[in-house]
Amino acid sequence: MDTGWAVKLYSFADEVLWVIKLNALWILFTLLGGVALGIGPATLAAYSLARRRSSDESFHAFPAFQAAFRREFRRGTLLVLPLLAAAIVLIGNYLYFAALGAALPRLASLVALVALGLIAAYAFPMAVHYDLGIRMLLPKASLVALARPASSLVLLFVAVTIAFVSVKFPVFGFVLAAGAWIHLDTWLCLRFFAENDARLHPSGH
Repeated sequence: MDTGWAVKLYSFADEVLWVIKLNALWILFTLLGGVALGIGPATLAAYSLARRRSSDESFHAFPAFQAAFRREFRRGTLLVLPLLAAAIVLIGNYLYFAALGAALPRLASLVALVALGLIAAYAFPMAVHYDLGIRMLLPKASLVALARPASSLVLLFVAVTIAFVSVKFPVFGFVLAAGAWIHLDTWLCLRFFAENDARLHPSGH
């Protein structure tokens, strides 16, 4: 009897359960931090666990998330809050110019918002994968985003797909969206980083 389909189904269900768990932990710890002081460390904690999961590590999700949240409290706050504030300003600008019917400023705001999102998409996995200070992360992430346009397009496509499905199915947005994005963003970026490191250091040293 061919059990291949059953194994694949189990693996898929296990991944979906993991994404739901990651999503719930991210929301819980963001709320426990009063949102403003919770979203930064919760985000880096979620990326830290997603990296461990992508590396096939075995761990208990809640205590691992709790430990990562405490460890990343300062760094997560310093990294995520400025990016979030910039995103809120750009969204406000976009809506303002859209209401005025100003096409060019609205387009400029949208392009800046997309660029900021791509930088963040690289910066968060980079923060938990490399030993880099806060000041180095955003310049490094910006360089990677510019140097790897194909990879950036893949990340943009994934983000737009998750956003579209979340709008069409709000329950998916609440239960899965954040966890799905963090998991996929980490999984993809780890492969992009490995390819980049192999290209820069072909001898393995």
